[in-house]
Amino acid sequence: MPSLHRPLCAVVASVLLSACAAAPASNTRDLAALDKVTSGISGLPVTTSSADARNHFLQGQRELDLTRGFDAQDHFKRAVTADSTFAIGYLYVANTSNSFDDFKMNLARAEHFASRASDAEQIEIQIARKGFDNDVSGQLALAEELVSKYPRSPRALLLLSGIQGGLNRQVDNRVSDEKALAVAPNFIAAHLDIGNSYLLGEPKDFQKALEHFQAAARLAPNEPATHDFLGDAQRALNNLPGARAEYTRGHELNPRDASLLQQRGHVNSFAGDYAAARADYDSSMALGRGNERGFFAPFRAYVSVYAGDTPGAIAELKKLVAGADGMGLPDPLAVKVNALANIAVIGIETRDFAAAEAALTQRASLAAQQAEKSGSAGFKRAQQANAAYFSAWLAARKGDYATAKREAEHYATIVAPDANPRKMEAYHQLQGFIAAYQGKAASAAAHFAEGNLQDPYIEYQYATALDASGQSAKAKPIYKALAVYNFNALGYALIRKEAQAKA
Repeated sequence: MPSLHRPLCAVVASVLLSACAAAPASNTRDLAALDKVTSGISGLPVTTSSADARNHFLQGQRELDLTRGFDAQDHFKRAVTADSTFAIGYLYVANTSNSFDDFKMNLARAEHFASRASDAEQIEIQIARKGFDNDVSGQLALAEELVSKYPRSPRALLLLSGIQGGLNRQVDNRVSDEKALAVAPNFIAAHLDIGNSYLLGEPKDFQKALEHFQAAARLAPNEPATHDFLGDAQRALNNLPGARAEYTRGHELNPRDASLLQQRGHVNSFAGDYAAARADYDSSMALGRGNERGFFAPFRAYVSVYAGDTPGAIAELKKLVAGADGMGLPDPLAVKVNALANIAVIGIETRDFAAAEAALTQRASLAAQQAEKSGSAGFKRAQQANAAYFSAWLAARKGDYATAKREAEHYATIVAPDANPRKMEAYHQLQGFIAAYQGKAASAAAHFAEGNLQDPYIEYQYATALDASGQSAKAKPIYKALAVYNFNALGYALIRKEAQAKA
């Protein structure tokens, strides 16, 4: 399933959802004041003999904290131009890269020059490699080591909190962010991260999310990022007009930022103003840089799903796949793989098996190309696991339970070597689908409970299984929460109307 929100930190950089390129900074920004709440807060060494490289690196860090990824990469590239041996500079070029190949190349450069870097920078580079190899436990151990060596570093704590959040360890994530804020109360990235945790992680607390985003807005009132997150909080609180106003204001502050128009498109989708939603997505794609156009386009297709026209959504996604190579994108392959996965999800859910099978056949070839290019055993396993997951789910939906069970076990075998505590969530989801489609509601509920309940589509399957097994009292609050979830993902688009009806 697509991610729910853009990440604050590129901890696992093997999924490149948007690209970065140079963009001129607004000359109305008070950069010195912004430095005090971003790049001026660290506690980690920056190893370079070049003052110019250091300056650009810190400016890039400021822009990354403020989610201005295109501006950030421009500075990181300037940093490694000034110092061609700047290991941590190459890592950040990788983490804001335009393409899979660019990420790989710059991570390799960071590793090549790592011996010249500090122990902290070496650990950061190792964390990125562990992420690429799908070793999340290894990432966590390294981040904990970094914090133990630099316990007063807000950035070390933020890096740890990001990995904990990725593991759905939200309590630990929030503790790490609070520690960072205890050291540096004005660290805007920590406010944004903990706010995002309360917004999307369990247990959710939308009011606390809003409070942290408001704190960030006080630190940087004229930054698009703070209005972006304030808009997210208003969406969570079901104040769609308020959310629309925040996204509009954010875009006004940086008219080159296409993502705020995309965000407004989400709001209009939820409000049922489909013409306005499509117009916003069209505008965001026209303005988008790097890979943005290719990854904004599926959201436009989701409008048809919300409107009840799933064949229309599939047709739009097929058009994207066919045209991606001619869009001037840095990584059209990633865009096509993503779009084909979307087609498969719609096809399986709606029983359009011909569309699902065709998409998965085409996706398999393209994903194999990605895997071969990666040179990473962990990345290859992830691609193989995705293929097994889709095969099992499709077979179950078609009623071929023997094949579904076999493919589910194949999935489990593939992920067995991965050092990732969450690796069996998808296996339980498959077992949940197999049981649910056979009418074994209690068994389905037990398995879905072990799946990724941060995914609204899986949470809905869990609720329906609870409902069907006589546990309606537990299902009802889930339906109510999903009815006003207001965060865009294909799975949510597929179940939103049903959740609202059941709420």
